Amino acid sequence: MLLGNPNTGKTTLFNRLCGLRHKTANFPGTTLESRLGVVRAGSGEIRLDDLPGVYSIELDQHEARVCRLALEGSLALGGESVRAPDAVCVVLDATSLPRNLRMLGEALRRRLPMIVAVNMIDIARRRGIVINTAALERELGCPVVPVSGRTGEGVEALVAALERPRLATTTPPGDPTGERDWVERLAQIAEADTTPSADTFTERLDLAFTHPVVGLAVFALVMTGVFWALFRLATIPMDLIDSLFTSLGGFVASALPDGLIASMLVDGVIPGVGGVAVFLPQICLLFFLFSLLEDTGYLARASFVADRVLRPFGLPGHAFIPLLSSHACALPGIMAARAIPDRRERLATILVAPFMTCSARLPVYVLLTSLLFKDSPAMAALAFTGCYALGACAGVVSALIFRRTILRGEGRPMALELPSYKRPSVRDALMNAWDRGLVFARNAGSVILSISIVLWWLAAYPVAPPTPESAALREQAAALVHSQPAEAGALITRADSNEAQHRLESSFAGMLGRAVEPALAPIGYDWRISIGVLSSFAAREVFVSTMAVVLTGHEDADSEGVLGRIRQAKRDDGVTPVLTRATAWSLLVFFVLAMQCLPTLVVTAREAGGWKWAALQFAWMTGVAYAAALTTFTICKAMGIA
Repeated sequence: MLLGNPNTGKTTLFNRLCGLRHKTANFPGTTLESRLGVVRAGSGEIRLDDLPGVYSIELDQHEARVCRLALEGSLALGGESVRAPDAVCVVLDATSLPRNLRMLGEALRRRLPMIVAVNMIDIARRRGIVINTAALERELGCPVVPVSGRTGEGVEALVAALERPRLATTTPPGDPTGERDWVERLAQIAEADTTPSADTFTERLDLAFTHPVVGLAVFALVMTGVFWALFRLATIPMDLIDSLFTSLGGFVASALPDGLIASMLVDGVIPGVGGVAVFLPQICLLFFLFSLLEDTGYLARASFVADRVLRPFGLPGHAFIPLLSSHACALPGIMAARAIPDRRERLATILVAPFMTCSARLPVYVLLTSLLFKDSPAMAALAFTGCYALGACAGVVSALIFRRTILRGEGRPMALELPSYKRPSVRDALMNAWDRGLVFARNAGSVILSISIVLWWLAAYPVAPPTPESAALREQAAALVHSQPAEAGALITRADSNEAQHRLESSFAGMLGRAVEPALAPIGYDWRISIGVLSSFAAREVFVSTMAVVLTGHEDADSEGVLGRIRQAKRDDGVTPVLTRATAWSLLVFFVLAMQCLPTLVVTAREAGGWKWAALQFAWMTGVAYAAALTTFTICKAMGIA
C-alpha cells in the first residue's frame, strides 16, 4: 500500500508504477478513496493500493479512517474487501523531509514490512537539497529509494524494492516528546547537504496570492477567466451536441412508424440522454481548468483567501472547492466536501452546495432573460450575473443559519500546507476531465434518463382524442392540399399544435398541473407553468422543453417564432398572458433557489449519512425559493410591472 502526506506526489507515483490515469492534484484532500492497481515486476504482478493523502493516520477525518481500515484489513472497495497489506510503501517528499517523517513513524509503529520512497528527488536536487538515502536506509533497516514520479527516475529501483520489503529495525517512541526527538535525529541523518537556494519569487507570489486585498482581486480575476472560458469555449461543442440529438430525434421519428416505441424514443429517451450530454462540454472543461489550477498549487492559496470570506458564515476555506465545483454540477461539488475535516462544516457545505448556479439552470435563465429583456442584451447579461450572485448569497446565508442552529459548534481553524508551485500537466488535466466526464455521465445520466421516460409517460397518457377544432383544421387542409399547399401546411401545423396542447392538458401531467395550481397561483403560475415546475423537479433543464410544448405545441424552444408565441400565450381567460413580466421574474428567482434535482438529493443522502439530510435540503431550498418568488411577484405587482 502507498501511504503518505498530501502533496508528496503519491498518486502521480502510483500512476507511474501502474500505468493508470487516476486523478492527481496539488491540493490536499483530492484523493479521498483507496485505489487499486497492479505493478508488473520481475517475479510477477504486485497488487498496489493507493491510500488517501493524510497528515496523520490517527486524525478524525474521512481520509484517515480509510487509511486505518486499509492497514487493518477492514476496508471494502467497490464491493471487494481489501485485505491487510503484506507491506507498506511510505512516500516522502524530498523537498520537505522533516515534515513527512512523522507519518513514517506512525507507519513504523504498526510493525509491517516497509519500503520508503523519497519522491520528487529531482525537484529537491534543483533546490540544492541532497538526501542521503543510504544513511537513511541503514538507520531504518528497510529499503529507501530516491524516485521521481513525474520523470520516472528511480522507478525501476522502486519496483525491485517492492519485491523485497523488510521489517524496519527501528521503532520510534509513541510519546510526543520522544517522537519529536526521533524525527529531528532522523532528519539530520538523511539530509547530508541541505543548502536550498532562496526562492524569493515564490515568496513574493505567496504574499500576493494570500493578501487580504490583492489575493481577493487575483482570485476574482482568475475565476472570471475560468467562467469566461467555460461559457465562451464550450459553446461550439454544446451546439454540436444539441444539433446531433435534434437530428437524431428527427431521424428516429421519420424512420419508425408512429406508435409507443417511437414516441418513447423521440419524446423520452433521446431528450433525456441529450439533456445530460449537452452539458458535458462545460463540465469537462471546468474539470480541466480546475486540474490545471490544482496542479500549479494556486488553489491552496485561493482557499486561504476564501477562508477569510467564508469563515464569518460558519464555513471553512476547505469549502471553496466544493462550492466552486457546484457551479458546473452539484454532484461532484457535494462529493468534494469529503475533504472538509469538521463534520458540521462538511454537512453545512453539502446542504448549501446546490444553491450555486449549475449548468442545468442555464437553459432556464436564457429563456426567461430573453423574455424579460428582448431588446436589451446588456440587461439580460446583468440579470444573468445577478442569478449567480443571488444563489451564492443564499448559500452562504443558509450556511450561517445552519451553523447557528442545528449544526452549532466551533469550527476548526484552517491548517493547510502551501504546496510548491509546479508546472501543470496538460495531459493529466485532459485525462482527468475525460474520466470525470464519464463518471458524471454514468451517475447522473442513468437517473435523468429514467426520469425522462417517466415524464414522457405522464405527458402521453391517457391518450386524448383529437379536438373538434383540430379535426376541422385538418378537413380544411385536405380541401386545400392541391390548390394551396402552403396554406394547407400551415393549417396542419396549427392542428398539430392544438392537439399537442390538448393531449398535455388531458394527460396525467396536465391533471397534476391543475392539482397544484392553487398552491402556485400566489407566485403567479397557472396550470401550464405548474406542469413545467413539476417536471423540473426531476431535472431543471426539462422546464424549457415542457414550456415549449405546453404553450406552443412545439418541442424545440429555439425554433423560429416559438419565443414570440410563448410571450403571447394566453391563460384560460384568453386575455391575461401566461408569462407576464412579474411571473417571469418570479420564475427566475424560483429557479435560482429551488432544489430541483433528484440525483443531487440521492448524493446528499449518501454523503451526509441519511435521507433526513436530503429531506432537510429539499424542504429548506424549496421553502426559500417559494418565499423569495412570492416576495418578488408581490413587489412586481405593487410596482405595476405586468
